[in-house]
Amino acid sequence: MSARWRHLKNKTFSGHQFMWAGARTFWRRLRRRYRSASLRFKIAFFVVILLTSTSFVLSMVTVHIMNNYILNEIIKRGASVGKSIAASAGYNLLAHDLLGLDNLVYKAKDANSDMLYVAIVDPDMRTVVHSDPEMIGETRPVIKGRRFSEADDGTVVTEIIRDASPIFEIRAPIVFMNKSLGSVIIGMDKSILLGAQQNVSRMVLIVFGTIVAVGVCVSSLLALFLIRPIRELSVGVEEMKSGTAQSPLRVYSQDELGQLTRNFNEMTALITAQRGKLTRYAHDLEEAYVSMVKVVAAAIDARDSYTHGHSARVAHLSLGMGRRLGLVDTELRELEVACLLHDVGKIKTPDAILLKAAKLNQSEFKEMMKHVAYGADILSWAPSLTKYIPSTRHHHEWHNGQGYPDGLAGEAIPQFAAIIAIADAYDAMTSDRPYRRAIFREEALLRIERMAGTQFRPELVAVFKDVLEAECDRTAPLAAAGAAG
Repeated sequence: MSARWRHLKNKTFSGHQFMWAGARTFWRRLRRRYRSASLRFKIAFFVVILLTSTSFVLSMVTVHIMNNYILNEIIKRGASVGKSIAASAGYNLLAHDLLGLDNLVYKAKDANSDMLYVAIVDPDMRTVVHSDPEMIGETRPVIKGRRFSEADDGTVVTEIIRDASPIFEIRAPIVFMNKSLGSVIIGMDKSILLGAQQNVSRMVLIVFGTIVAVGVCVSSLLALFLIRPIRELSVGVEEMKSGTAQSPLRVYSQDELGQLTRNFNEMTALITAQRGKLTRYAHDLEEAYVSMVKVVAAAIDARDSYTHGHSARVAHLSLGMGRRLGLVDTELRELEVACLLHDVGKIKTPDAILLKAAKLNQSEFKEMMKHVAYGADILSWAPSLTKYIPSTRHHHEWHNGQGYPDGLAGEAIPQFAAIIAIADAYDAMTSDRPYRRAIFREEALLRIERMAGTQFRPELVAVFKDVLEAECDRTAPLAAAGAAG
Protein backbone atom coordinates (compact mmCIF):
# COMPACT_ATOMS: atom_id res chain seq x y z
CA MET A 1 0.00 0.00 0.00
CA SER A 2 1.48 3.36 -1.05
CA ALA A 3 2.02 6.23 1.35
CA ARG A 4 -0.40 8.39 -0.66
CA TRP A 5 -3.13 5.74 -0.41
CA ARG A 6 -2.62 5.41 3.34
CA HIS A 7 -2.78 9.19 3.69
CA LEU A 8 -6.04 9.37 1.72
CA LYS A 9 -7.54 6.50 3.70
CA ASN A 10 -6.60 8.04 7.06
CA LYS A 11 -7.90 11.39 5.91
CA THR A 12 -11.23 9.86 4.84
CA PHE A 13 -11.51 7.89 8.07
CA SER A 14 -10.75 11.00 10.11
CA GLY A 15 -13.44 12.88 8.18
CA HIS A 16 -16.01 10.20 9.01
CA GLN A 17 -15.00 10.31 12.65
CA PHE A 18 -15.39 14.08 12.67
CA MET A 19 -18.88 13.81 11.16
CA TRP A 20 -19.98 11.21 13.67
CA ALA A 21 -18.52 13.22 16.56
CA GLY A 22 -20.37 16.32 15.35
CA ALA A 23 -23.63 14.39 15.04
CA ARG A 24 -23.27 12.99 18.57
CA THR A 25 -22.51 16.46 19.96
CA PHE A 26 -25.54 17.93 18.20
CA TRP A 27 -27.73 15.13 19.50
CA ARG A 28 -26.52 15.61 23.08
CA ARG A 29 -27.15 19.35 22.91
CA LEU A 30 -30.61 18.73 21.45
CA ARG A 31 -31.41 16.28 24.25
CA ARG A 32 -30.25 18.77 26.90
CA ARG A 33 -32.33 21.54 25.39
CA TYR A 34 -35.30 19.21 25.17
CA ARG A 35 -34.97 18.07 28.77
CA SER A 36 -34.78 21.66 30.06
CA ALA A 37 -37.62 22.96 27.86
CA SER A 38 -41.13 23.48 29.16
CA LEU A 39 -43.58 20.62 29.16
CA ARG A 40 -45.93 22.44 26.80
CA PHE A 41 -43.17 22.91 24.23
CA LYS A 42 -42.08 19.28 24.48
CA ILE A 43 -45.51 17.87 23.81
CA ALA A 44 -46.22 20.42 21.07
CA PHE A 45 -42.92 19.54 19.39
CA PHE A 46 -43.71 15.83 19.64
CA VAL A 47 -47.19 16.29 18.18
CA VAL A 48 -45.88 18.39 15.30
CA ILE A 49 -43.24 15.80 14.42
CA LEU A 50 -45.79 12.99 14.64
CA LEU A 51 -48.35 14.87 12.57
CA THR A 52 -45.81 15.90 9.96
CA SER A 53 -44.42 12.41 9.50
CA THR A 54 -47.88 10.90 9.39
CA SER A 55 -49.09 13.45 6.84
CA PHE A 56 -46.02 12.87 4.69
CA VAL A 57 -46.54 9.10 4.68
CA LEU A 58 -50.25 9.45 3.96
CA SER A 59 -49.59 11.92 1.15
CA MET A 60 -47.09 9.56 -0.46
CA VAL A 61 -49.51 6.65 -0.19
CA THR A 62 -52.35 8.77 -1.59
CA VAL A 63 -50.25 10.00 -4.52
CA HIS A 64 -49.20 6.44 -5.28
CA ILE A 65 -52.78 5.20 -5.22
CA MET A 66 -54.04 8.08 -7.39
CA ASN A 67 -51.21 7.62 -9.89
CA ASN A 68 -52.04 3.94 -10.23
CA TYR A 69 -55.71 4.81 -10.63
CA ILE A 70 -55.02 7.34 -13.39
CA LEU A 71 -52.68 4.93 -15.15
CA ASN A 72 -55.21 2.12 -15.04
CA GLU A 73 -57.98 4.39 -16.30
CA ILE A 74 -55.90 5.56 -19.26
CA ILE A 75 -54.94 2.00 -20.14
CA LYS A 76 -58.51 0.75 -19.75
CA ARG A 77 -59.80 3.52 -22.00
CA GLY A 78 -57.21 2.74 -24.65
CA ALA A 79 -57.91 -0.99 -24.42
CA SER A 80 -61.63 -0.33 -24.70
CA VAL A 81 -61.14 1.75 -27.86
CA GLY A 82 -58.87 -0.92 -29.30
CA LYS A 83 -61.37 -3.69 -28.64
CA SER A 84 -64.18 -1.59 -30.11
CA ILE A 85 -62.24 -1.04 -33.32
CA ALA A 86 -61.24 -4.72 -33.45
CA ALA A 87 -64.85 -5.80 -33.11
CA SER A 88 -65.85 -3.72 -36.16
CA ALA A 89 -62.74 -4.18 -38.25
CA GLY A 90 -63.03 -7.94 -38.82
CA TYR A 91 -65.78 -7.75 -41.44
CA ASN A 92 -64.13 -4.79 -43.17
CA LEU A 93 -60.84 -6.69 -43.47
CA LEU A 94 -62.54 -9.68 -45.08
CA ALA A 95 -64.38 -7.34 -47.45
CA HIS A 96 -61.18 -5.35 -48.10
CA ASP A 97 -63.16 -2.24 -47.18
CA LEU A 98 -60.20 0.07 -46.60
CA LEU A 99 -62.44 3.13 -46.53
CA GLY A 100 -64.42 1.70 -43.62
CA LEU A 101 -61.24 0.79 -41.78
CA ASP A 102 -59.83 4.25 -42.33
CA ASN A 103 -63.04 5.75 -40.99
CA LEU A 104 -62.75 3.67 -37.78
CA VAL A 105 -59.15 4.77 -37.27
CA TYR A 106 -59.87 8.43 -37.98
CA LYS A 107 -62.82 8.61 -35.57
CA ALA A 108 -60.82 6.94 -32.76
CA LYS A 109 -57.82 9.26 -33.25
CA ASP A 110 -59.99 12.37 -33.51
CA ALA A 111 -61.97 11.52 -30.34
CA ASN A 112 -58.90 10.86 -28.17
CA SER A 113 -56.28 13.59 -28.13
CA ASP A 114 -53.89 11.53 -25.99
CA MET A 115 -53.61 8.85 -28.68
CA LEU A 116 -50.46 9.38 -30.72
CA TYR A 117 -51.49 6.95 -33.45
CA VAL A 118 -54.05 4.28 -34.30
CA ALA A 119 -53.22 1.52 -36.74
CA ILE A 120 -54.61 -1.73 -38.10
CA VAL A 121 -52.08 -4.38 -39.13
CA ASP A 122 -52.46 -7.78 -40.76
CA PRO A 123 -51.06 -11.01 -39.21
CA ASP A 124 -47.67 -10.26 -40.82
CA MET A 125 -47.53 -6.88 -39.03
CA ARG A 126 -47.93 -4.99 -42.33
CA THR A 127 -49.81 -1.76 -41.77
CA VAL A 128 -53.21 -1.84 -43.52
CA VAL A 129 -54.59 1.43 -42.12
CA HIS A 130 -52.83 4.10 -40.06
CA SER A 131 -53.76 7.47 -38.63
CA ASP A 132 -50.60 8.72 -40.34
CA PRO A 133 -51.16 7.91 -44.05
CA GLU A 134 -47.42 7.76 -44.68
CA MET A 135 -47.19 4.63 -42.54
CA ILE A 136 -49.68 2.62 -44.63
CA GLY A 137 -48.07 -0.39 -46.24
CA GLU A 138 -45.03 -0.48 -43.98
CA THR A 139 -44.22 -3.45 -41.85
CA ARG A 140 -44.14 -2.48 -38.18
CA PRO A 141 -40.96 -3.55 -36.41
CA VAL A 142 -41.42 -5.41 -33.13
CA ILE A 143 -40.19 -3.09 -30.38
CA LYS A 144 -39.48 -4.81 -27.11
CA GLY A 145 -40.68 -3.15 -23.94
CA ARG A 146 -42.04 -3.80 -20.50
CA ARG A 147 -45.27 -5.76 -20.77
CA PHE A 148 -47.71 -3.93 -18.57
CA SER A 149 -50.76 -6.19 -18.70
CA GLU A 150 -52.43 -8.86 -20.80
CA ALA A 151 -56.17 -9.60 -20.92
CA ASP A 152 -57.87 -12.95 -21.46
CA ASP A 153 -58.95 -11.95 -24.97
CA GLY A 154 -55.32 -11.40 -26.02
CA THR A 155 -55.22 -7.60 -25.58
CA VAL A 156 -51.66 -6.67 -24.59
CA VAL A 157 -50.45 -3.38 -23.08
CA THR A 158 -46.71 -2.70 -23.41
CA GLU A 159 -44.64 0.27 -22.26
CA ILE A 160 -42.11 1.09 -25.00
CA ILE A 161 -39.84 3.91 -26.12
CA ARG A 162 -40.65 5.25 -29.61
CA ASP A 163 -38.82 8.27 -31.01
CA ALA A 164 -37.18 8.81 -27.60
CA SER A 165 -40.61 9.19 -25.95
CA PRO A 166 -42.24 6.71 -23.55
CA ILE A 167 -45.62 5.53 -24.73
CA PHE A 168 -48.12 2.79 -23.93
CA GLU A 169 -48.83 0.62 -26.95
CA ILE A 170 -52.08 -1.33 -26.80
CA ARG A 171 -52.53 -4.25 -29.17
CA ALA A 172 -56.03 -5.75 -29.54
CA PRO A 173 -56.40 -8.85 -31.76
CA ILE A 174 -58.92 -8.81 -34.62
CA VAL A 175 -60.73 -12.16 -34.69
CA PHE A 176 -63.58 -13.00 -37.02
CA MET A 177 -65.16 -16.45 -37.16
CA ASN A 178 -62.37 -17.80 -34.91
CA LYS A 179 -59.78 -16.62 -37.43
CA SER A 180 -57.07 -14.10 -36.62
CA LEU A 181 -57.12 -11.29 -39.17
CA GLY A 182 -54.62 -8.95 -37.56
CA SER A 183 -54.45 -6.46 -34.73
CA VAL A 184 -55.46 -2.93 -33.74
CA ILE A 185 -52.48 -0.98 -32.38
CA ILE A 186 -52.98 2.20 -30.37
CA GLY A 187 -50.18 4.38 -29.00
CA MET A 188 -51.05 6.32 -25.81
CA ASP A 189 -49.00 9.40 -24.90
CA LYS A 190 -47.43 8.80 -21.47
CA SER A 191 -46.63 12.50 -21.00
CA ILE A 192 -50.33 13.16 -20.48
CA LEU A 193 -50.26 10.63 -17.68
CA LEU A 194 -47.24 12.31 -16.12
CA GLY A 195 -48.97 15.69 -16.26
CA ALA A 196 -52.07 14.30 -14.59
CA GLN A 197 -49.94 12.66 -11.90
CA GLN A 198 -48.17 15.94 -11.23
CA ASN A 199 -51.49 17.72 -10.81
CA VAL A 200 -52.70 15.06 -8.39
CA SER A 201 -49.45 15.19 -6.42
CA ARG A 202 -49.68 18.96 -6.19
CA MET A 203 -53.25 18.84 -4.91
CA VAL A 204 -52.47 16.10 -2.36
CA LEU A 205 -49.44 17.95 -1.05
CA ILE A 206 -51.47 21.15 -0.68
CA VAL A 207 -54.16 19.32 1.29
CA PHE A 208 -51.75 17.57 3.61
CA GLY A 209 -49.66 20.73 3.99
CA THR A 210 -52.78 22.48 5.20
CA ILE A 211 -53.40 19.68 7.65
CA VAL A 212 -49.87 20.01 9.03
CA ALA A 213 -50.29 23.77 9.40
CA VAL A 214 -53.53 23.31 11.31
CA GLY A 215 -51.89 20.61 13.41
CA VAL A 216 -49.13 22.98 14.43
CA CYS A 217 -51.72 25.46 15.66
CA VAL A 218 -53.68 22.97 17.75
CA SER A 219 -50.70 20.99 19.04
CA SER A 220 -50.47 23.20 22.12
CA LEU A 221 -54.02 22.17 23.01
CA LEU A 222 -53.28 18.51 22.43
CA ALA A 223 -50.28 18.87 24.74
CA LEU A 224 -52.70 19.08 27.66
CA PHE A 225 -53.76 15.49 26.97
CA LEU A 226 -50.40 13.99 26.02
CA ILE A 227 -48.45 14.23 29.23
CA ARG A 228 -46.42 11.12 29.68
CA PRO A 229 -44.98 11.95 33.12
CA ILE A 230 -48.46 12.33 34.57
CA ARG A 231 -49.39 8.91 33.25
CA GLU A 232 -46.22 7.54 34.78
CA LEU A 233 -47.14 9.08 38.12
CA SER A 234 -50.62 7.58 37.87
CA VAL A 235 -49.17 4.12 37.33
CA GLY A 236 -46.76 4.66 40.20
CA VAL A 237 -49.61 5.60 42.54
CA GLU A 238 -51.51 2.45 41.59
CA GLU A 239 -48.41 0.30 42.16
CA MET A 240 -47.81 1.92 45.52
CA LYS A 241 -51.42 1.31 46.55
CA SER A 242 -51.22 -2.35 45.59
CA GLY A 243 -47.72 -2.80 47.01
CA THR A 244 -46.25 -3.99 43.70
CA ALA A 245 -43.78 -1.16 43.07
CA GLN A 246 -40.44 -2.68 42.01
CA SER A 247 -38.33 0.27 40.87
CA PRO A 248 -38.44 4.08 41.03
CA LEU A 249 -40.35 5.95 38.37
CA ARG A 250 -38.37 7.23 35.42
CA VAL A 251 -37.66 10.99 35.44
CA TYR A 252 -38.33 12.17 31.91
CA SER A 253 -37.41 15.83 32.28
CA GLN A 254 -36.02 18.59 34.48
CA ASP A 255 -39.28 20.57 34.63
CA GLU A 256 -41.90 20.74 37.37
CA LEU A 257 -43.25 17.25 36.67
CA GLY A 258 -39.72 15.88 36.76
CA GLN A 259 -39.25 17.34 40.24
CA LEU A 260 -42.63 15.95 41.27
CA THR A 261 -41.59 12.50 40.03
CA ARG A 262 -38.36 12.63 42.05
CA ASN A 263 -40.29 13.61 45.17
CA PHE A 264 -42.72 10.78 44.52
CA ASN A 265 -39.85 8.30 44.19
CA GLU A 266 -38.43 9.42 47.54
CA MET A 267 -41.84 9.11 49.18
CA THR A 268 -42.36 5.66 47.64
CA ALA A 269 -38.97 4.46 48.88
CA LEU A 270 -39.79 5.67 52.39
CA ILE A 271 -43.24 4.05 52.39
CA THR A 272 -41.85 0.81 50.95
CA ALA A 273 -39.17 0.66 53.65
CA GLN A 274 -41.74 1.27 56.36
CA ARG A 275 -44.09 -1.26 54.82
CA GLY A 276 -41.28 -3.82 54.75
CA LYS A 277 -40.56 -3.22 58.43
CA LEU A 278 -44.23 -3.53 59.29
CA THR A 279 -44.46 -6.74 57.27
CA ARG A 280 -41.48 -8.20 59.08
CA TYR A 281 -42.93 -7.16 62.44
CA ALA A 282 -46.28 -8.71 61.51
CA HIS A 283 -44.56 -11.87 60.36
CA ASP A 284 -42.57 -12.10 63.58
CA LEU A 285 -45.71 -11.55 65.61
CA GLU A 286 -47.54 -14.20 63.60
CA GLU A 287 -44.68 -16.66 64.07
CA ALA A 288 -44.60 -15.93 67.77
CA TYR A 289 -48.36 -16.33 68.09
CA VAL A 290 -48.39 -19.50 66.00
CA SER A 291 -45.56 -20.92 68.09
CA MET A 292 -47.52 -20.13 71.23
CA VAL A 293 -50.64 -21.73 69.81
CA LYS A 294 -48.62 -24.80 68.81
CA VAL A 295 -47.56 -25.11 72.41
CA VAL A 296 -51.16 -24.68 73.53
CA ALA A 297 -52.32 -27.26 70.95
CA ALA A 298 -49.68 -29.72 72.16
CA ALA A 299 -50.79 -29.04 75.73
CA ILE A 300 -54.40 -29.74 74.78
CA ASP A 301 -53.41 -33.02 73.17
CA ALA A 302 -51.34 -33.85 76.24
CA ARG A 303 -54.38 -33.42 78.51
CA ASP A 304 -55.51 -36.78 77.21
CA SER A 305 -52.86 -39.45 76.78
CA TYR A 306 -55.05 -41.09 74.16
CA THR A 307 -54.94 -38.00 71.87
CA HIS A 308 -51.30 -37.06 72.41
CA GLY A 309 -49.80 -35.99 69.06
CA HIS A 310 -53.20 -35.99 67.37
CA SER A 311 -52.82 -32.53 65.78
CA ALA A 312 -49.34 -33.32 64.45
CA ARG A 313 -50.59 -36.57 62.87
CA VAL A 314 -53.54 -34.78 61.28
CA ALA A 315 -51.13 -32.19 59.89
CA HIS A 316 -48.90 -34.93 58.45
CA LEU A 317 -51.77 -36.63 56.62
CA SER A 318 -53.29 -33.34 55.46
CA LEU A 319 -49.99 -32.14 54.01
CA GLY A 320 -49.73 -35.37 52.02
CA MET A 321 -53.16 -34.64 50.55
CA GLY A 322 -52.26 -31.02 49.91
CA ARG A 323 -49.16 -31.95 47.94
CA ARG A 324 -51.14 -34.34 45.75
CA LEU A 325 -53.69 -31.58 45.16
CA GLY A 326 -50.92 -29.31 43.87
CA LEU A 327 -50.96 -26.72 46.65
CA VAL A 328 -48.03 -24.30 46.57
CA ASP A 329 -45.62 -23.84 49.47
CA THR A 330 -47.51 -20.91 51.04
CA GLU A 331 -50.76 -22.88 50.91
CA LEU A 332 -49.11 -25.95 52.44
CA ARG A 333 -47.75 -23.74 55.24
CA GLU A 334 -51.23 -22.39 55.95
CA LEU A 335 -52.70 -25.91 55.81
CA GLU A 336 -50.16 -27.14 58.36
CA VAL A 337 -50.93 -24.32 60.79
CA ALA A 338 -54.67 -24.85 60.26
CA CYS A 339 -54.26 -28.51 61.23
CA LEU A 340 -52.36 -27.60 64.40
CA LEU A 341 -55.07 -25.10 65.35
CA HIS A 342 -58.15 -27.10 64.40
CA ASP A 343 -58.80 -28.35 67.97
CA VAL A 344 -57.60 -25.24 69.81
CA GLY A 345 -61.14 -24.69 71.08
CA LYS A 346 -60.85 -27.78 73.29
CA ILE A 347 -58.88 -25.63 75.71
CA LYS A 348 -62.30 -24.42 76.95
CA THR A 349 -63.82 -27.93 77.09
CA PRO A 350 -64.08 -29.19 80.72
CA ASP A 351 -61.84 -32.12 81.72
CA ALA A 352 -64.90 -34.01 82.89
CA ILE A 353 -66.07 -34.19 79.30
CA LEU A 354 -62.73 -34.26 77.50
CA LEU A 355 -61.31 -37.07 79.69
CA LYS A 356 -64.50 -39.04 80.32
CA ALA A 357 -63.84 -42.79 80.02
CA ALA A 358 -67.35 -43.63 78.84
CA LYS A 359 -69.36 -42.39 75.91
CA LEU A 360 -70.72 -38.88 76.24
CA ASN A 361 -74.40 -38.29 76.88
CA GLN A 362 -76.43 -35.89 74.77
CA SER A 363 -75.71 -32.74 76.78
CA GLU A 364 -72.04 -33.59 77.08
CA PHE A 365 -71.81 -34.21 73.34
CA LYS A 366 -73.43 -30.83 72.65
CA GLU A 367 -70.80 -29.21 74.88
CA MET A 368 -68.05 -31.09 73.05
CA MET A 369 -69.47 -29.83 69.71
CA LYS A 370 -68.92 -26.26 70.88
CA HIS A 371 -65.14 -26.63 70.66
CA VAL A 372 -65.22 -25.54 67.00
CA ALA A 373 -66.94 -22.28 67.93
CA TYR A 374 -64.59 -21.81 70.87
CA GLY A 375 -61.63 -22.26 68.53
CA ALA A 376 -63.00 -19.68 66.08
CA ASP A 377 -63.43 -17.19 68.93
CA ILE A 378 -59.87 -17.75 70.15
CA LEU A 379 -58.41 -17.23 66.68
CA SER A 380 -60.43 -14.04 66.20
CA TRP A 381 -58.36 -12.42 68.96
CA ALA A 382 -55.39 -12.17 66.57
CA PRO A 383 -56.14 -10.57 63.13
CA SER A 384 -53.21 -12.44 61.59
CA LEU A 385 -54.84 -15.77 62.53
CA THR A 386 -58.35 -15.04 61.31
CA LYS A 387 -57.59 -16.82 58.05
CA TYR A 388 -57.53 -20.11 60.01
CA ILE A 389 -61.04 -19.60 61.40
CA PRO A 390 -62.90 -21.33 58.50
CA SER A 391 -60.91 -24.55 58.81
CA THR A 392 -61.20 -24.54 62.61
CA ARG A 393 -64.92 -23.84 62.63
CA HIS A 394 -66.00 -26.15 59.80
CA HIS A 395 -63.85 -29.28 60.01
CA HIS A 396 -66.84 -31.20 61.42
CA GLU A 397 -69.21 -30.23 58.58
CA TRP A 398 -70.53 -33.09 56.43
CA HIS A 399 -70.57 -33.18 52.65
CA ASN A 400 -74.35 -33.80 52.73
CA GLY A 401 -74.98 -30.89 55.10
CA GLN A 402 -75.65 -33.00 58.23
CA GLY A 403 -72.55 -31.82 60.12
CA TYR A 404 -72.03 -29.00 62.59
CA PRO A 405 -71.97 -26.16 63.55
CA ASP A 406 -73.50 -24.45 60.47
CA GLY A 407 -74.73 -27.34 58.33
CA LEU A 408 -72.59 -26.44 55.32
CA ALA A 409 -72.64 -28.83 52.37
CA GLY A 410 -70.61 -29.63 49.26
CA GLU A 411 -68.35 -26.93 47.88
CA ALA A 412 -69.56 -24.50 50.56
CA ILE A 413 -67.26 -26.28 53.00
CA PRO A 414 -63.77 -24.66 52.86
CA GLN A 415 -61.15 -26.86 51.20
CA PHE A 416 -58.83 -26.94 54.22
CA ALA A 417 -61.75 -27.90 56.49
CA ALA A 418 -62.74 -30.73 54.12
CA ILE A 419 -59.15 -32.03 54.08
CA ILE A 420 -58.78 -31.84 57.86
CA ALA A 421 -62.13 -33.62 58.32
CA ILE A 422 -60.82 -36.77 56.62
CA ALA A 423 -57.44 -36.79 58.36
CA ASP A 424 -59.08 -36.02 61.75
CA ALA A 425 -61.59 -38.86 61.39
CA TYR A 426 -58.91 -41.35 60.30
CA ASP A 427 -56.60 -40.51 63.20
CA ALA A 428 -59.49 -40.73 65.64
CA MET A 429 -60.45 -44.20 64.38
CA THR A 430 -56.87 -45.51 64.45
CA SER A 431 -56.17 -44.17 67.97
CA ASP A 432 -57.22 -45.78 71.26
CA ARG A 433 -60.02 -44.10 73.19
CA PRO A 434 -61.10 -44.73 76.81
CA TYR A 435 -64.34 -46.25 75.58
CA ARG A 436 -62.99 -48.29 72.64
CA ARG A 437 -59.86 -49.72 71.08
CA ALA A 438 -58.28 -48.42 67.87
CA ILE A 439 -59.21 -50.18 64.64
CA PHE A 440 -56.80 -51.23 61.91
CA ARG A 441 -55.92 -48.69 59.23
CA GLU A 442 -57.49 -50.84 56.50
CA GLU A 443 -60.82 -50.87 58.34
CA ALA A 444 -60.59 -47.12 58.98
CA LEU A 445 -59.98 -46.50 55.29
CA LEU A 446 -62.97 -48.68 54.33
CA ARG A 447 -65.22 -46.70 56.68
CA ILE A 448 -64.00 -43.40 55.19
CA GLU A 449 -64.62 -44.70 51.66
CA ARG A 450 -68.16 -45.77 52.67
CA MET A 451 -68.78 -42.20 53.91
CA ALA A 452 -67.55 -40.60 50.66
CA GLY A 453 -70.31 -38.36 49.36
CA THR A 454 -72.07 -38.45 52.71
CA GLN A 455 -69.63 -37.17 55.32
CA PHE A 456 -66.58 -36.53 53.16
CA ARG A 457 -65.93 -34.95 49.78
CA PRO A 458 -65.54 -37.86 47.30
CA GLU A 459 -62.56 -36.53 45.33
CA LEU A 460 -60.66 -35.85 48.56
CA VAL A 461 -61.32 -39.41 49.77
CA ALA A 462 -59.64 -40.72 46.60
CA VAL A 463 -56.65 -38.47 47.24
CA PHE A 464 -56.47 -39.61 50.87
CA LYS A 465 -56.47 -43.24 49.77
CA ASP A 466 -53.47 -42.53 47.51
CA VAL A 467 -51.68 -40.87 50.44
CA LEU A 468 -52.22 -43.93 52.67
CA GLU A 469 -51.08 -46.32 49.94
CA ALA A 470 -47.94 -44.24 49.47
CA GLU A 471 -47.41 -44.34 53.27
CA CYS A 472 -47.75 -48.12 53.25
CA ASP A 473 -45.31 -48.47 50.35
CA ARG A 474 -42.79 -46.31 52.21
CA THR A 475 -43.14 -48.01 55.62
CA ALA A 476 -43.36 -51.59 54.40
CA PRO A 477 -39.61 -51.99 53.66
CA LEU A 478 -38.79 -50.46 57.04
CA ALA A 479 -41.14 -52.87 58.83
CA ALA A 480 -39.68 -55.84 56.95
CA ALA A 481 -36.15 -54.78 57.86
CA GLY A 482 -37.16 -54.48 61.53
CA ALA A 483 -38.73 -57.93 61.51
CA ALA A 484 -35.60 -59.44 59.92
CA GLY A 485 -33.42 -57.81 62.56
